Amino acid sequence: MDRRRLLHGAAAALAAPALVARAADADWPRKPMRLVVPFAPGGSSEIVARSVAAEMTKQIGQSVYVENKPGGAGTVAMADVAKAERDGHTLILGHVGTLAVNPAMLPKQSFDVDRDFVAVTLLARVPNLFVVHPDVPAKDLKEFVALAKARPGQLNYGSAGNGSAGHLSIEYLKLVAGIFVTHIPYRGTGPQMVDLLAGRTELGATGAPASLPYVRSGKLRAIAVGSAQRVPGLPDVKTVAEQGYLGFETSQWYGLQAPAGTPDAIVRRIAEEAGKALRASSVTERFASDAAIAVGSTPEQYAAFVKAEQKRWGEVVKRAGIKPD
Repeated sequence: MDRRRLLHGAAAALAAPALVARAADADWPRKPMRLVVPFAPGGSSEIVARSVAAEMTKQIGQSVYVENKPGGAGTVAMADVAKAERDGHTLILGHVGTLAVNPAMLPKQSFDVDRDFVAVTLLARVPNLFVVHPDVPAKDLKEFVALAKARPGQLNYGSAGNGSAGHLSIEYLKLVAGIFVTHIPYRGTGPQMVDLLAGRTELGATGAPASLPYVRSGKLRAIAVGSAQRVPGLPDVKTVAEQGYLGFETSQWYGLQAPAGTPDAIVRRIAEEAGKALRASSVTERFASDAAIAVGSTPEQYAAFVKAEQKRWGEVVKRAGIKPD
């Protein structure tokens, strides 16, 4: 009898974590979900976040609403979500800037991106397009590099802010091409695009969704693609690597992060629901029209991806001497 009781107790102890996990999963979602985007409206982050949020709303029976919270190169939103309830009802859109660049550029943040957040899933990769105003006398990257070398410091490029993906992409290009182009940071992709379209800046690098419509309408000219492959919607625009800079690759990417301490069962449930959303026709069609690539991953795969990106972009920050505003 004592042996049976002992075995029964041991089995119950082993089953307890699984029961707790199932209970936590069953209790989610019990209220609307808040998805915080750490940037101003108007960029690739907006397209990815709202497309996925709309589809998840249909799936989980609760509203998933997007809240733009720009400021401090994404640190304002990150600090807010780091202190949120650990119940799976508050998420933040992870990004190359906030997760891979800022830790190297801003060593004294009020939070730690690895300690205070848990990776949920990688949502999408978005090729960067290097674009110029039509008045710039350069039809491709080679011609732009020649122009920049002939006019060092006289050409300007805008970005969504210091440490943004576009900022890092062009600083990376400057390093490999040996050119000097002046950086003008803006408060988001939207304001950046206003001045580029008006010809007040000559060059920009944004995620394809933000600039592709203007390239198609002739208001901007694409001179290179930052990803390893060409963009299907612009088959004649060569990659940076194809234009003489072998191994060059830069894409924006977006994922979901939850506050550390969120139950693992809920984290995995969110990853599953996000994966379903990414396979929905409404999302795949929108992504395809904007050259975004849906991914979907396990929390472990996404965490490993972030680690690799932190190493790569940390080296670029150091070599380019990028400092906060």
